[in-house]
Amino acid sequence: MTETTSLAVAMIGLGSMGLGMAKSLLASGHTVSGYDVTASATAALGDLGARACTSPADAAKGAQIAVVVVVNAAQTEAVLFGDNGIVPAMVPGGVVISCATMAPDAVRALAERCSQRDIHYLDAPMSGGAARAGTGELTFMASGSPHAFAVARPALDAMAGKVYELGEAPGIGASFKIVNQLLAGVHIAAACEAITFASKLGLDIDKVYEVITASAGNSWMFENRVPHILEGDYAPKSAVNIFTKDLGIVSDIGRTETFPLPIAASALQLFLATAAAGMGRDDDASPARLIAQITGIKLPQTKEH
Repeated sequence: MTETTSLAVAMIGLGSMGLGMAKSLLASGHTVSGYDVTASATAALGDLGARACTSPADAAKGAQIAVVVVVNAAQTEAVLFGDNGIVPAMVPGGVVISCATMAPDAVRALAERCSQRDIHYLDAPMSGGAARAGTGELTFMASGSPHAFAVARPALDAMAGKVYELGEAPGIGASFKIVNQLLAGVHIAAACEAITFASKLGLDIDKVYEVITASAGNSWMFENRVPHILEGDYAPKSAVNIFTKDLGIVSDIGRTETFPLPIAASALQLFLATAAAGMGRDDDASPARLIAQITGIKLPQTKEH
């Protein structure tokens, strides 16, 4: 296949990431069908010119590629093998591009079950956020067979700015993503702590953002998430509960490997406290609101949603 080959692609999961990825696939000339448990999300896909479907199996009927953009291993398993699952509906020899962050052991189990049904499994978690999903500039950390990469390449190229081919064994991509999520969670927690600390010091936090993003203390997460705090907008682009899950996986692996992860553990506790305070479904910059509540500082007015 060449980079210009048009594929029949099923997109399962049409949140901010999945819908953007579908848009990138359509822009590259691929035929897209899709499904989400939220009817409005499925309808939004139809508005883009794709085929809006009534179930995962309906979306995957005749598909060469199925891109699964759900939250965790349990949801991925249900999409693949549950009632109206995609695996029986796909073209034999087709490829599942599995994007959820999950433990490597879970990836290996799902890949083995797919192989028994003549479906190839590409362990392909991604990073980059909703904006990059919509412009085809995501980073994929992928592992799988050479055949899976060859078949999936046109779809990957449509969705990605970078595709790292990290090996043939399923679980390698997941392991890379877990390292990324350790850093991402720690950096968000640190950004929330830093900007609320600046407020406690009586500083103009808009000016703090300007200065820090031009200084050595900056991080991608500080630059990306602090504007949510400055705008008082905690509508979820990525939710707190994503990091209770992902840093929980990090913690579980650390315990299994007898490997200390004290900084990641602190970040996990901050996200857990934020979720316990009722903000689990809110934007992952919400730990700043928790810190503000505890310390009595005032942040920009939050929006109701």
